[in-house]
Amino acid sequence: MSRRIVGPFNRVEGDLEIKLEIEGGAVKGAWVNSPLYRGFEQILNGKDPRDALVYTPRICGICSVSQSMAAAMALAAAEGITAPPNGRLMQNIILATENVADHFTHFYLFFMPDFARPIYAEEPWHGEVASRFKAVEGAASREILPVRAAFMHIMGTLAGHWPHTLGLHPGGTTHAIDRAGQARVLATLAAFRRFLETRMFGDKLEAVAALGSAAELSAWAARGGPAASDFGIFLQLVKALRLDELGRTGDRFLSYGAYAENGAHLFKRGVYIDGKVRAFDQADITEDLSSGWFAHRNGPRHPSRGVTIPDADAEGGYTWCKAPRLAGQVVEVGALARQLVDGHPLIADLVQQSGGNVANRVIARLLEVARVVLALESWTRRLTPHEPFYVQGQMPAEAEGAGLIEAARGSLGHWLTVKNGRILNYQIIAPTTWNFSPRDASGVPGACEQALVGAPVREGEVEPVAVQHVVRSFDPCMVCTVH
Repeated sequence: MSRRIVGPFNRVEGDLEIKLEIEGGAVKGAWVNSPLYRGFEQILNGKDPRDALVYTPRICGICSVSQSMAAAMALAAAEGITAPPNGRLMQNIILATENVADHFTHFYLFFMPDFARPIYAEEPWHGEVASRFKAVEGAASREILPVRAAFMHIMGTLAGHWPHTLGLHPGGTTHAIDRAGQARVLATLAAFRRFLETRMFGDKLEAVAALGSAAELSAWAARGGPAASDFGIFLQLVKALRLDELGRTGDRFLSYGAYAENGAHLFKRGVYIDGKVRAFDQADITEDLSSGWFAHRNGPRHPSRGVTIPDADAEGGYTWCKAPRLAGQVVEVGALARQLVDGHPLIADLVQQSGGNVANRVIARLLEVARVVLALESWTRRLTPHEPFYVQGQMPAEAEGAGLIEAARGSLGHWLTVKNGRILNYQIIAPTTWNFSPRDASGVPGACEQALVGAPVREGEVEPVAVQHVVRSFDPCMVCTVH
């Protein structure tokens, strides 16, 4: 048996370090360390509640809108207000634009370049993959950057700028668009759709969204257009490297529900356990500090009563990440969880066959790109210029609120307590906090720690490529993980 520390990881947002225990050419145990303490929850204490809209987007530069949206929802709950229809649609469009851009960037610039590594040089497919996806040098890098930049013009039109957008508020959005702005957004979406349909999928978005089973996906990928697409190339790699057998977790999934409107969600809220979708109760969420560098470890607490006090000498600690649990259990969050809880038949079939794994996480992410772009087109057409986009609320002197949303990487929650008009407590659980959590008081590893067990380690590998695939399949954002 040997031990190895892997990290820092390239093409991962923030710092990440993983200790591996290796036996018989495979990972036997893993301990995930988030080594950078942030302190945002302490920074917010004593501030005006509205300051959360300014501070929390600065947690991260690539998912800042998600943090802003969760803060706005927590403030809206505390104020007891609801955005008007236009405001709600705009909030969804702005959040969805960031989420789609994150999925798009992850696939092309973070995930696929790993298959162009020299370790795969003897594989028959390596030349084609390296030509297309090699970091910086591949054709995809040159193609997708201007496409992504053009797509993000939606942020400029609707939210002023990105990242750290300040246009999202509890009562809607501070910017109203006219018919010309609406037309610009639709034109931008049409151009983005063209790239997706010609290069990413090789087929209409509607056809991708309608795929109903693993067998249908396999047959679809064998057709001319899809087979030559970037998604088609990935599906070939799934077969060649058995990525559907790599990185499996405990097959328990959580989604807070994505893109709320009129009391419902585009993608449903719920928990997938034991092969069934069940109702979600946020009272079941707790945070365990047993393996974190934190003080006051007096048992798991609900985040609304959470305490974040750093203690670098805490006994048994090996990370700055807390261990969130749902009814005491480890859950996985992300696009796979969203599509599974929503009941999409393709994802349900894939999970039934092989559970949560590297392949299914990426497939769910790309399926979500197709489904959300279709929703973006619909939401934009439904905007009604000259109708209200915003209502003003009033924060009580004492209040509580929770903002539960779905960021690109999964379930994001903000919990706010206000006393005497000031923030008494502010706690955040980010998606990567769920997925990259450490062991809890019972010694149960978090989702990524579980997924790494069994990953093969080739002779002489310093940074095992299979470990890289597993880690990146979660699309971790480490700067969001700890605060």
